Amino acid sequence: MAAKKQKYYVVWQGHEPGVYKSWPECQAQVKNYPNARYKSYSSLAEARDAYDHGPEYSDGPKNKKRRTMPNPQAAEINQKALSVDAACSGNPGIMEYRAVWVGSGVEEFKKGPYQQGTNNIGEFLAIVHAAALFQKEGNTSTPIYTDSRTAMAWVRKKKANTQLKFNARNATLKRLIERAELWLRNNKIPNPILKWDTKIWGEIPADFGRK
Repeated sequence: MAAKKQKYYVVWQGHEPGVYKSWPECQAQVKNYPNARYKSYSSLAEARDAYDHGPEYSDGPKNKKRRTMPNPQAAEINQKALSVDAACSGNPGIMEYRAVWVGSGVEEFKKGPYQQGTNNIGEFLAIVHAAALFQKEGNTSTPIYTDSRTAMAWVRKKKANTQLKFNARNATLKRLIERAELWLRNNKIPNPILKWDTKIWGEIPADFGRK
């Protein structure tokens, strides 16, 4: 009997958008979520590509050409920008995040590990941390790269739209999220927050290398 082929699931709109390696994980993110958008793919690379480009780039004859079009932003990497990323062992799991300068590869900051976090929360905190750091320095022009559309949306809305259940183990993380949301409500971010195009450029410099 042939082994069941591995599938990967992309959730664009759900409790925790992202790429999942099993249907039960995906199902948990879309169940009881109004207008959830998700789809399965046969390879991890294809799933990540689809997640990066959004549901309008999902497979289909009318969309295949669009999926291969370069991101207009991807013409040239800004070597003077700061990149951020997060890593999480499990969902939820042990989470950490950091920032790395694109040109030099020098790590600017690293925070964690935190108990019972998610990758999206880490990406969100990393962007806000970088923005707050630049504000303290009076830096209003250096871009911040992230490979997370979800974190970018949360920053725009000034709210971490997570369904994570908080408890005594992740109380510290809850306080960090609340502080980040408060900072966003009271401050504007003049620095460009740019989407890192993983398909064209490869992994973001701040990537933890655990894939």
